Amino acid sequence: MISVLVFTLNEENNLPACLDCVKWSDDVHVLDSYSTDRTVEIARQYGATVWFRKFDNFGQHQNWAFGNVAFKHPWVLYLDADERVTPKLAETMHAAAANPGPNVAFKIQRRDFFLNTWLKHVQMMAFYDRLFRPEKMTYERLVHCVSKPDGPVSVIDGYLDHYPFSKGMADWVTRHNRYSTFEAQQILIDHAERKHVSMRAIFFPRDGSERRQNLKELYYRLPMRPLVKFFVMYILKRGFLDRAAGLTYCVLIAFYEFLIVLKVRELEADRAHDASNNK
Repeated sequence: MISVLVFTLNEENNLPACLDCVKWSDDVHVLDSYSTDRTVEIARQYGATVWFRKFDNFGQHQNWAFGNVAFKHPWVLYLDADERVTPKLAETMHAAAANPGPNVAFKIQRRDFFLNTWLKHVQMMAFYDRLFRPEKMTYERLVHCVSKPDGPVSVIDGYLDHYPFSKGMADWVTRHNRYSTFEAQQILIDHAERKHVSMRAIFFPRDGSERRQNLKELYYRLPMRPLVKFFVMYILKRGFLDRAAGLTYCVLIAFYEFLIVLKVRELEADRAHDASNNK
């Protein structure tokens, strides 16, 4: 009744536990970006269908998968290899897929873990559209994409557990260095398209995706954004209640935001230099 899609790139350490938690599905697909470790071998050992696509950016990668992977079932659960489906979530997903009503997608609450701690307070966003009809879902942005379901969305019970530090701090830093480049590029794209911030969408959104997209636009216009992000996460969202893990995570995210600021400045300087040379 539910197909599963997992995105991978060198995930030999994470993939076994990920595939173990979805053994209830008879239609598991792994979209691999040409891993150089045992990822593909492990996926095939678990009976998953493996697809290959060179990664370009997250939005295009996701949209390609939903339009090209041959899913057996009408409903798809989309996972990253460092995520785990809890038994309660598996139960509620099957019930939702059996009786979806008018819904084309269901929001799932994700729990992020760091230093053996659920980052309950510092998470900026906890609910994600992860169970959906693939023909009714698209994603926008180069990274940290915003989902765009074409129809009603409901929330279901159960947790999707996420372990973003499962491959160590060096891997997290490497990934977020890459993500910050995408974010900087996305900011310049948005500036070129003159996207505006809708306060109505922030305080009275039609859905969570609309609010998230406008909050991102607002964040990118704030002065001293890294410090603002730290203050929001650690003080306003009470990240201090997550103890040492919360403080460390807030510092890391502030550093990530600072990388984005620096890379935007760098890209703007490069463009100004190129423009002056072309005069």
